Amino acid sequence: MSDGRVIDNSRFLGRAERRLRKAQRRLSRKAKGSRNRVKARLKVARAHARVADARRDWCHQSASRLVRDNQAVCLEDLAVFGLARTRLAKSVHDAAWGMFRRVLEEKAARYGRHVGIVSRWLPSSRTCSVCWVVDGKKPLHVRIWRCEGCGTEHDRDLNASRVILAAGQAERLNAPGGPVSPGVEIPRQARLVERGTHLKAQPVTTGSQAGIPVLQGGEDANPVRSRDAVEDCPSAISMD
Repeated sequence: MSDGRVIDNSRFLGRAERRLRKAQRRLSRKAKGSRNRVKARLKVARAHARVADARRDWCHQSASRLVRDNQAVCLEDLAVFGLARTRLAKSVHDAAWGMFRRVLEEKAARYGRHVGIVSRWLPSSRTCSVCWVVDGKKPLHVRIWRCEGCGTEHDRDLNASRVILAAGQAERLNAPGGPVSPGVEIPRQARLVERGTHLKAQPVTTGSQAGIPVLQGGEDANPVRSRDAVEDCPSAISMD
């Protein structure tokens, strides 16, 4: 969704499926090892390449438009790998959800935009974006439904996008330490403590003014107090 408008699925593979079917049929009729089979195989490869290029171009153009027009974009973390193993595998691959997310994140990082990822367990298709009541499960053929709490009629995709946007904004607000509920004061953050600024004891010269025992020895003896002496006489520690 962009500015309240739902972006339709372009269905690149579905539109080119008839052309691909005819090219594949011609390839199957060619004799193996012949030059005509090589030409037919190249035609099939070019047809598939055109579909892939059109899908990639659409992903780049749509991601560039979203990044250019918005400061933040929120997506739902869909299990694309799992959905690609169901009966919807062709539609999932044709929609290029994984490619679109990768391209969008790359462009957002390049232009300093924020991309929020919402958990896949969020019931976005069943939650009302007006009263936030979670409704029951709905099959895929149900595209418009009415909320039992407030009676608002929702478009399934448009309502899900609003729920995902609200969840992404809430996660972004709470991430830097903001208040969870409105009206709650932001907790005071502790000040950073610079390393290496702890006060240390300084060496004490020889003498009996403070009553500190001095190490006895020869001429090379170092007249520095011991650790036990420092602990017994804290008042003798010199501080800057």
